[in-house]
Amino acid sequence: MMVSVSNCQSVKKDYLITLHTDYGNIRLVLYDETPLHKENFLKRVRNNAYDSVIFHRVIEGFMIQGGDPPRSAGTAEADTGTLSAELVPKYFHHRGALAAARQGDAVNPERKSSVSQFYIVQGRTYTEEELLIDRDKLLQGLSQLIMDPNYDTLRQAFMALEEKGDWSAYQAKIYACKPLIEQALDINVSQQMSPDRLSAYTQIGGTPHLDDTYTVFGRVVEGMEVVDTIAALPRDRADQPLTHVFMHTSMEELPQKELYARYGLNTLEE
Repeated sequence: MMVSVSNCQSVKKDYLITLHTDYGNIRLVLYDETPLHKENFLKRVRNNAYDSVIFHRVIEGFMIQGGDPPRSAGTAEADTGTLSAELVPKYFHHRGALAAARQGDAVNPERKSSVSQFYIVQGRTYTEEELLIDRDKLLQGLSQLIMDPNYDTLRQAFMALEEKGDWSAYQAKIYACKPLIEQALDINVSQQMSPDRLSAYTQIGGTPHLDDTYTVFGRVVEGMEVVDTIAALPRDRADQPLTHVFMHTSMEELPQKELYARYGLNTLEE
């Protein structure tokens, strides 16, 4: 009796991860191309490291962030380790992207990720005009203007939006300042963007200013309405929900092709 070689080949397995909350479930798939982050997240789920941990920072129109045990009523010791950045160009901050939090560039020039904290992008949609702006140059120009007493009204407008915590309006106003900045400072703040990112950010939204600086290592495949609900919760001045939003985690092992087919994703192996 002859046995087909193809039948003896092992079927590649993968995991569907679920974040359980009082507002519903958020289901995640992790990317093979970010192996350090994938294995770290899977290990933490296996070890129940995220159970009874809160989403400690939520900003509507931006993201929800969690995974910091010390903020969750002292349920665990602080995680001080880091992971090397895994910046994969095809993975960016579209709505539903799962990414690793980290310290800022000033103290973390290598852009290493936190071993524990993560965030899920909610974001907003953008016009092509907004996306074809170099945000760094725009912000540098804006900083110059608001320090000028002649633009005190502009500075006060931004301060008012910051006080209200209206992230979407704040970001929109930054981009709306492009003509003023270019004219006042005689600079060009335009940039190029790939067609796939332009399409995603204009159609489903996201947070493009974080691209290529924070590691995106997975995505939401089910439950974005739960992300929207959590992002809209009343919060304090530190952007922490006034009522704790706890998470519990679980995972389901499936053949990778079956998992990706279920959610209409491209398989990583054909």
